[in-house]
Amino acid sequence: MTALICGSVAYDTVMVFDGRFKDHILADRIHVLNVAFLVPALRRNFGGCAGNIAYNLKLLGGDGHVMASVGSDFGPYEGWMRDNGLSLTHVMRHDDEFTAQAYITTDLDANQITAFHPGAMQKAHLNKVPRDAGIRIGVVAPENREGMIQHADQFMAAGIPFLFDPGQGLRMFNGEQLTTFIGNASWVAVNDYEGSLLAERTGLSLEQIAGRVKALIVTRGGSGSQIYASGRCIEIPVARPSQVADPTGCGDAYRAGLLFGLQQGLDWQTTGRIASLMGAIKIEHHGTQNHRFTRSVFESRYLESFGTRFG
Repeated sequence: MTALICGSVAYDTVMVFDGRFKDHILADRIHVLNVAFLVPALRRNFGGCAGNIAYNLKLLGGDGHVMASVGSDFGPYEGWMRDNGLSLTHVMRHDDEFTAQAYITTDLDANQITAFHPGAMQKAHLNKVPRDAGIRIGVVAPENREGMIQHADQFMAAGIPFLFDPGQGLRMFNGEQLTTFIGNASWVAVNDYEGSLLAERTGLSLEQIAGRVKALIVTRGGSGSQIYASGRCIEIPVARPSQVADPTGCGDAYRAGLLFGLQQGLDWQTTGRIASLMGAIKIEHHGTQNHRFTRSVFESRYLESFGTRFG
């Protein structure tokens, strides 16, 4: 069952400030803010929601194609995707733009200041969901506003069930638009903050939102996650990581686990636990696509984390 993952492909430049922002940003001087931070540690990672989800799904043995718009500097990322067996069929290149870029500065308290340049992602709507490419499941993840609207409509018109994952794109839409997304989607995935915002903007409770889709998934960080499906709430325990190196991209890894469970026809409890373990494995590594594992290692960690086997 092939998944088409609509969303961003981006370079993430992560810088670590060996100090604390609060010691350098004065509350009474924010209106004339002019600060500079020395960042001795810097990493450039391959990222973006669509790229991250596809990478993690591939690790699990699932089949996911990225649909995204990229720029003239896509070469290194393209090589990475090819080396990792990821499809480029639905990646559209625009040589008059840069690929989307995130510049993230983190301090010792794990606070972050981020600047994001959307670049070619602003043209995501020029990509169209194909009707005849063997796509059986879709994902609408953060990209440009028009792209998210059009891709949801195109999945709906093609009769392809899709996961609505608004993420940081949620704020681009009003309550009526979000209600439409929910009505057209088969599944909705949010973190707990996004879930609260989604409920506030639509005027619907989480239970009411769940009643309009096959499942509503709410992640809660270190408190695990909840899957509302078939009139009940399934509690998914957290999988404990061996270390906490970098939380960036954990949500995308979790969503790859959801997709894998849907592709394999697994029950929600098993699917949620796979997703939870994917998030734990990701958090143990810096960057969003620098972790790897074998099937046997994953099965062993699943047993260790949850006391049961899967597969």
